[in-house]
Amino acid sequence: MSQIPLDLPHRAAFGREDFLADASNEKALALIDGWPDWPSHAAILVGPAGCGKTHLAQIWQARAAAQVFPAPLQSRAVLTEDCDHGLDERALFHALNSAKQDGGHILMTAAVFPAAWNITLPDLASRLKAVPVTVIGPPDDGLLRSVLVKLFADRQLQVGEETVAYMVARMPRSLGAARALVAEIDRQALAERADVTRPFVARFMARYAEPELFGEG
Repeated sequence: MSQIPLDLPHRAAFGREDFLADASNEKALALIDGWPDWPSHAAILVGPAGCGKTHLAQIWQARAAAQVFPAPLQSRAVLTEDCDHGLDERALFHALNSAKQDGGHILMTAAVFPAAWNITLPDLASRLKAVPVTVIGPPDDGLLRSVLVKLFADRQLQVGEETVAYMVARMPRSLGAARALVAEIDRQALAERADVTRPFVARFMARYAEPELFGEG
């Protein structure tokens, strides 16, 4: 007999020690670790949903005591995420000018390069062309495996290596997909009072092989 699981909040860990690195994100991590000795007053992280941009942005926000855009122009460090989803173009243009003049820094994140942000302000478009872009690629198998193990451990679920390997071989190459899949497995395991075994996990893999079913961010 199943039970209705309580929708308890699960807090993701976004500290530097919680970030799992591999070849796909090592340049982005080096950028964050290299602050404030950046070659420019601004930087852009580009990568697909669920690749770890938010985690890196929050590491930098804590380290730089950055304010979230649109922040007061006197802020020495400003963070603006999801720039490809719409932004205040004039405010960002002025913030970039202020950072350059006052020695501040701005970190921007997006899923696509600035040329695809649909910027209508010519001065901002021109300014963004000069901002260095660091790309985060899809995770490799080793990183996906490590992330799954950590996500299950965070939820106090004991899952065997065989089950994790089975998931890695069949899931989308996305950290966001890993989070969504583990959350669903946790919810269903609680509802059924079941152990997370390979046969149990196999029931979800066909459904969650479709990327549009993942709420990635």
